[in-house]
Amino acid sequence: MRWPHREEHRVLQPDADPDVARAVAVVTGPDVGHALALAADLTATAPLPGSGRTLARWDLLARLAAADLTTARVVEAHLDAVAILAEAHAAGVETPAAAPGTTWGVFAAEGPGVRLDAHETPSGWQVTGDKPWCSLAGRLTHALVTAHDGDERRLLAVDLHAPGVTVHEGTWHARGLTDVPSGPVTFDAVPAEPVGDPGWYLRRAGFAHGGIGVAAAWFGGAVGVARALWRAAERRPPDQVALMHLGDADLDLHAAATVMRAAAADVDAGRADGDAGIVLALRARSAVVRAAEAVLHRVAHGLGPAPLALDDAHARRVADLTVYLRQHHAERDSAALGRALLDAGSPPW
Repeated sequence: MRWPHREEHRVLQPDADPDVARAVAVVTGPDVGHALALAADLTATAPLPGSGRTLARWDLLARLAAADLTTARVVEAHLDAVAILAEAHAAGVETPAAAPGTTWGVFAAEGPGVRLDAHETPSGWQVTGDKPWCSLAGRLTHALVTAHDGDERRLLAVDLHAPGVTVHEGTWHARGLTDVPSGPVTFDAVPAEPVGDPGWYLRRAGFAHGGIGVAAAWFGGAVGVARALWRAAERRPPDQVALMHLGDADLDLHAAATVMRAAAADVDAGRADGDAGIVLALRARSAVVRAAEAVLHRVAHGLGPAPLALDDAHARRVADLTVYLRQHHAERDSAALGRALLDAGSPPW
């Protein structure tokens, strides 16, 4: 049987975007330096969430991830920071600019026993303390960080090359995303520029939009893994079990892609603000994670140990996706969705 050819570029399948095609075409593998250069190049051209081209933005992230998850991980964080700065500027907030050639991260995680505080001094704002899960802090030029300001958290921009920034190396032992270390950083009276007032980072509509953008990268990673099933079916006629795995993987990915496309339409139509945006993000992220975890399971069962042991690109892709998906909060996000639905006051179905 001759299997129909499918173009590698089909991921979330928006209208063809030449900028996306050019960006994906230059990805050759897990090269952080190349990924940072690509991220900087995309600063001015990547569509912003809610611009009418949200699906094109998410397709960019998904297609990068299908090609290489290290690249997508680097680009997604930078573009998220750029979108946050653009959202603040559009709201009339005085913000620093993502200057040409700069690369940015978003360090917003919290952890037990560590705390970052923001203080206003006569010479300006400063941040002091420790921040966990600071991806590529030793390679980026700047970051947006959340820090405690009284009873709330606020967002600030910092220069990661400033005196007082200490990146703790040697703490990243992951077998996936090995070139994207996400260790702790200590800030000692580091100058910082506020972005919005206290609480703005979590209140803004873009918080939900950015969370779905991460899911686009997860989705692309799952597509990259699933393509191993397709290639196996092209190499030799599949039996019924192989066909079952291929069909089930398609159902998983099609369902998640449908959710993502609908979410992009909601963001562009202004239907993803406030509580509605939180529900949308929880649904979309969880739908993609369920699909991705199912694909990992189906590909492992369908192909056995050989690609995990003998195919470097496939083994790396599986490990990368496994680590990346743990940005999702698993059952806690399902519980958060249940709470949000109850708080809305009426059944959604």
